[in-house]
Amino acid sequence: MRYRTRVTAPAALLGTVAALSVASPAHADPETAVPGPETLGDPVFPGLGNDGYRVSAYHLDFAYDATTRLVDATATLTVTTTQELSRFSLDSLGLATRSVTVAGATAAFEQVGEKLRITPAGPLSAQQTVSVVVAYSADPRAALAHTAWVPTPDGFAICPQPNSAHTVFPCNDHPSDKADFTFRITVPAGLKGVASGHLVSTEDLGDGRTAYCYRSREPIATEIVQITVGDYVIKDRQGPHGLPLRDVVPTARATALEPALALTPNLVSWIEQRLGAFPFETYGLLPCNNDASNAFDFTGLETQTLTLYKPNFLLQAEKSIGSHMMHELVHSYFGNSVSPATWSDLWLNEGHADFYGLLYRYERGWADSLGLTTMEARMKDTYARGDQWRKSSGPVAAPNEANLFDSQRYLGGVLVLYALRRQVGETVFAAIESTFLARFRNGSASTQDYIAVASEVSGTDQSGFLGAWLYGTKTPRMPGHPDWTVTPASSALRQPQNRTDGHWHDNSATL
Repeated sequence: MRYRTRVTAPAALLGTVAALSVASPAHADPETAVPGPETLGDPVFPGLGNDGYRVSAYHLDFAYDATTRLVDATATLTVTTTQELSRFSLDSLGLATRSVTVAGATAAFEQVGEKLRITPAGPLSAQQTVSVVVAYSADPRAALAHTAWVPTPDGFAICPQPNSAHTVFPCNDHPSDKADFTFRITVPAGLKGVASGHLVSTEDLGDGRTAYCYRSREPIATEIVQITVGDYVIKDRQGPHGLPLRDVVPTARATALEPALALTPNLVSWIEQRLGAFPFETYGLLPCNNDASNAFDFTGLETQTLTLYKPNFLLQAEKSIGSHMMHELVHSYFGNSVSPATWSDLWLNEGHADFYGLLYRYERGWADSLGLTTMEARMKDTYARGDQWRKSSGPVAAPNEANLFDSQRYLGGVLVLYALRRQVGETVFAAIESTFLARFRNGSASTQDYIAVASEVSGTDQSGFLGAWLYGTKTPRMPGHPDWTVTPASSALRQPQNRTDGHWHDNSATL
């Protein structure tokens, strides 16, 4: 976890670069300053992220043109160097960069692959805090190797996970470098701009356009930022303990979607009883106005404070959607409040989301996709598949880019948590969960961090037990179930993917 002092700059909401406070350190030595590394060495996405600095805050100023359907934008980053730098880079793809300034001075830049290389007017010294301003434009409909943009008939939403936030704004696109966010979204009459966090101000610009300003109370990982423009109605309701809930709904579909939206308060109450108070200032759903099969690879995505959904999914009966709505809500705790230190730690997100999503399903007596109605029955079925999944998809905590979102990270992760709960008992397991969430709140944590907390809270070294479950090539014995058996692995069996329509991200057992 990276500990830092959070930046608070209310004037940044107005998009004024001058409002960002920066330090005035001694000059760097041109002889010792070197280019910053253009990767953070992630085991799944080795080219993602950049080193030599950390970002403490982003201010994103977007203006949407409904005629051209293009976005004119300025991204202002507050960065602090960790070494002397002659040059540094941001992740960037598909963005038409016009200009870059560093500490108020014009900087040279070039686009190389998915990196925007920036050379400031003079080298930066170590521990120097500077403002980096990138002016650019973007086309949400552009064909790219991968993209976070989700075009809609009246605007766009974004779906950045796992590695596409930098197709929307230049950034240090890795969940280990979380930052504060403010947003200013300017839209023409008839449209609304909405973003993660809470609404700070609405400004009538007097020319038929309106600027909406949002601010996050807590830091956000780039992969779960949300920015959306469209013909929306904002539906406000109250959650438990006065928690403000807001849904951002296509106006034409608001009535049809209301039954699903009305489920949220009870969902929040249920998870708060198990994981504690909701960690953010608000929560709600964004059923964006695009049901196309290729719009994005998820049924839902836990963008912070505003979960993105395909609307048609939410038009189903409660027993068909409630379990997955819980899955996405749980990500506010595991994945958003506590982000993965690397993408190999994804099981912490998806395993926990499916674990509580399935518990919620079975408590309500809803059969799952296999027709099973208890956690024990589903885990026995999953246990039998264990060796095959380890052979075809690798251990739970050792994914690669191709199999990152398959069932081993979801149900395989549930099986690990189920085994741990049986090993230590429900009371200790609950204490492990709450301690982990409290200790790493607003930061990022690794699999080893979770193992360390489990060992500390249980009073017993769990590294061997959890190490075998998370990294072993063979499925360990299930505590309390000596009768459970594992089906021998066969090379003829397919990988552990539930879906057959090509959207491999939808391998949650809660669907």
